[in-house]
Amino acid sequence: MARMKVQKSRTHTAPVEPKTKKEKKPTVIREKIPGARGWRGRGGGAAALVPSVREYRGTTVQVCGLWPFSSGTSSPMIGVPIGRHEETQATVCCDPISWFQRAGLISNPSAFILGKPGLGKSTLVRRMMLGLAGQGTNPLVLGDLKGEHVDLVKAAGGQVISLGRGRGYLNILDPGQAIEVAQLLEGQGHEEAAVRVRADAHGRRLNMVVALITISRNQPPTDQEQTILDRGLRWLDEHFEGVPILGDLLEVIQTGPDELRQVALDRGDWEVYQAETRALEATLLGLTGGGKLGEIFSQHTTNPMQRDRAVVFDVSSIDETETDLQAAVLLACWSYGFGTVNVANALADAGLEPCRHYFVVLDELWRALRAGKGMVDRVDALTRLNRSVGVGQVMISHTMSDLLALPAEEDRMKAQGFVERSGMVICGGLPASEMALLTKAIPLSRQEQQKLVSWQDPPAWDSRGIDVEPPGRGKFLIKVGGRPGIPVHIGLTKTEALLNDTNKRWHDAPEGESLMAAPSVAPPTAGEPA
Repeated sequence: MARMKVQKSRTHTAPVEPKTKKEKKPTVIREKIPGARGWRGRGGGAAALVPSVREYRGTTVQVCGLWPFSSGTSSPMIGVPIGRHEETQATVCCDPISWFQRAGLISNPSAFILGKPGLGKSTLVRRMMLGLAGQGTNPLVLGDLKGEHVDLVKAAGGQVISLGRGRGYLNILDPGQAIEVAQLLEGQGHEEAAVRVRADAHGRRLNMVVALITISRNQPPTDQEQTILDRGLRWLDEHFEGVPILGDLLEVIQTGPDELRQVALDRGDWEVYQAETRALEATLLGLTGGGKLGEIFSQHTTNPMQRDRAVVFDVSSIDETETDLQAAVLLACWSYGFGTVNVANALADAGLEPCRHYFVVLDELWRALRAGKGMVDRVDALTRLNRSVGVGQVMISHTMSDLLALPAEEDRMKAQGFVERSGMVICGGLPASEMALLTKAIPLSRQEQQKLVSWQDPPAWDSRGIDVEPPGRGKFLIKVGGRPGIPVHIGLTKTEALLNDTNKRWHDAPEGESLMAAPSVAPPTAGEPA
């Protein structure tokens, strides 16, 4: 049997590659980012304690080779040292006169300080006063409503002028040293300067009489009454021997010389003259004693102001409820103080005395502005003319809302301009509601706003009865235009701590009585660092 070979049919298929092992993706070894103390884990070398790096300070020439381990202090070294930079701990020097005169950092020598009560606004101003006094600038506190600057002025060898009911008199018709200075200028051949000094003294006296009448009546005198007052003052300058007072001006108006009757338009009729001056006589009678303004302006000046030293007008004895009296006294202090400044400038221009600069402090500005009519205009004129009269100034208030709480709309706009025109604005702790108002006057970043809001927090609770300072006490942000603010913390020396206690009535108890509260700024004991 034959064998048959059967051929199997072959089908063509694609070649199959041999199976191989699945390739693994290469693992990426990620390096760990070290933490603040180094790499953690075995062999990482993490440090349990990181010591702080010691900082040194030097000039740009000295530290230029330490790059990149150097950083700028970001604050000028010109002016009164007021504290240390909150972040870099560098010394911060600042005052409006030095930054204007020596550095040109600001356009006018003025500053505005804002902050909640108890955070050190007055302490900052007293540091500037003390530093400027050491540089030859005379501080002038033209109306200390709380008596906070009296101790410093006394310690600096200055003059304290106390005013109030039964505490002193201020004659608004007293030209001060203007008459003697005018005679001295005439003797030295400076006739034009003498004429200017006499005219300035006359204008200030007339403005003060008009201001007192306005406060007493709650409305200004008529144009005819102002003309009668002007002629009455000129008649006293020509015929009266010595320094007149308001009673002498009243007597001149009552007797009616020809010069006064001509401006009164009585047409030769005495009864018409009496009718025209009756209201003026009644107001002056109230100003010479017994009225709501008391007798402060009815007698000769008890303590004449000196122009060669620091001066403070202590009006703290006037009660806060007597707003009319406060307004009248503040206006009189400002007029008297700037009259003395003008006399000093006239002598300096003539080469008879050295040139003197003054640092005017307007503390508790909100109380002064609310005291009565004419206060806002007076401060407004001061903020615009300080450069021409050689006067630096600092104004202190609590919040922007205080400036915008005035009854008249035009006064509110002028008060807001005080902050906008200031060469520098120094802010302490402020509530969050103030940021919208404050940023309209000066630019503030979000971080700066948060810093100011954090500074106004109250101190931590302490059940042991220990005086705990609030977190924002002594901390301020210096703003100049659109530049970043300079955060500074004020540190008091031992001597300053004794002069900056504004809570004396809370802990100056008689011997044997318990103290109800500890002092706000306790003086350091012997051997303790300042």
